[in-house]
Amino acid sequence: MSYAQVQRPKLVVGIVIDQMRWDYLYTYYDLWGEGGFKRLLSDGYSCNNTLIDYVPTVTAAGHASIYTGTTPAFHGIAGNNFMLDGRNVTSVQDDTEQAVGASRQARGKSPRNLIATTISDQLQLATNFKSRTVGVALKDRAAILPAGHHPTGAYWYDQASQAFITSTYYRNELPQWVKHFNNQYHHELAADVGNTPIGTTLTFALAEQVLINEQLGQHDVTDMLAISVSNTDMCAHYFGSHSPKVDSIYWQLDKELAHFIDVLDQHIGRDNYLLFLTADHGGTHSIQRMTSHQLPSGTWYNPDARTVANQQLKQEFGVDNLIKAEMQYTFYINHHAIDSAGLDLHAVKQAACRALEQSGEIQWAVDVANIATTTLPAILKERIVLGYHPERSGEIYVVPRIGVYAGKAEWEGSNHGTWSQSDSHIPLIFMGWHIPVGETNQPTHMTDIAATVCALLHIQAPNACIGIPIF
Repeated sequence: MSYAQVQRPKLVVGIVIDQMRWDYLYTYYDLWGEGGFKRLLSDGYSCNNTLIDYVPTVTAAGHASIYTGTTPAFHGIAGNNFMLDGRNVTSVQDDTEQAVGASRQARGKSPRNLIATTISDQLQLATNFKSRTVGVALKDRAAILPAGHHPTGAYWYDQASQAFITSTYYRNELPQWVKHFNNQYHHELAADVGNTPIGTTLTFALAEQVLINEQLGQHDVTDMLAISVSNTDMCAHYFGSHSPKVDSIYWQLDKELAHFIDVLDQHIGRDNYLLFLTADHGGTHSIQRMTSHQLPSGTWYNPDARTVANQQLKQEFGVDNLIKAEMQYTFYINHHAIDSAGLDLHAVKQAACRALEQSGEIQWAVDVANIATTTLPAILKERIVLGYHPERSGEIYVVPRIGVYAGKAEWEGSNHGTWSQSDSHIPLIFMGWHIPVGETNQPTHMTDIAATVCALLHIQAPNACIGIPIF
């Protein structure tokens, strides 16, 4: 008995725009040309009501969730930073590896902190590890996490070296074509890549070189290219949404996207690739932009909140530093200090919640271990639980009142991390192989992306995937 060969595209391309709100598709619509975002909207399928179902809504968790189809509770990337074995680590920190291509000693990076499989991992399993996958971004976590555990490579920008580098997890020496790219774009790499359009240009230029030099889409099996545009987020943090600098990056992004889609059409074939574009999270408008138009907003400075709470806890329990760290709206309790002083853990956590709630910008402070008995809207309970990893997340999660984000009132930048529509409503467009033209306003979810791609490829979804295929 003979069976027909499984039909798959030659290449899957994932594009993540860091801190891109869903409404940017239409905010900038009249400024864009015909070949970039407008082509995606006219030739693709847009899911207009795609939400992130966990908190905190931050870069590392977002990239991991997109490509695993699950949330921090399962994939373990609890934030950009989190506690691991008692240490504060970055999401992709790996001290057993070394940087490759850096001009001076730099920390090694790898995907080992990611404890679930990704789309590319499942593609490797389905093709007996013949598929080729590469991740490209300015940020290390945005290149490493989407590429999965067994990619051909991952490349990110190192500011100290003013070059794209990699890690010994992938290889011991930069490929010659990456060295050539760094030399060719030496002046551009020395510029302000995070706050100017040049960062977008460099990202897509390197992605194009990956396509050509790694011959992605030129094999008997499906390959994958994961691209993340990071300077949209970097610039917004400093200058705020809709600042002239951020606007210029989105204008350039549309041009680079149009060019790259043309490259895909030429090198892979218009009907031979599957492309999706989304964001790792949205962003809350700066307090200056909101309050200047009499719209509700506010900021909450988390380091000060920890200091004030610790002072109150010392008055109550007589022990210093009962809250040992704060990361992305979560607070870590000092278990060593509690045990040494013979204190009751539950009593300390409840007192910490009361102290944190005294800030006028915090609506709820929640002991996650006892969230079931907390008076809290069900939608927030679910998102907090889905974002909580018991071995890595802080025990207390704070929910700012709507419109409030972490920062200082005098800062001009935007931020993210909360459950609000501003931070959790993201664009999602599919285009290319077997994708119909259209749109839906039905609810879809970030975790549905991996489920949908894997269903289209007829491969098993990632091992912790909780999403449902959209099509």
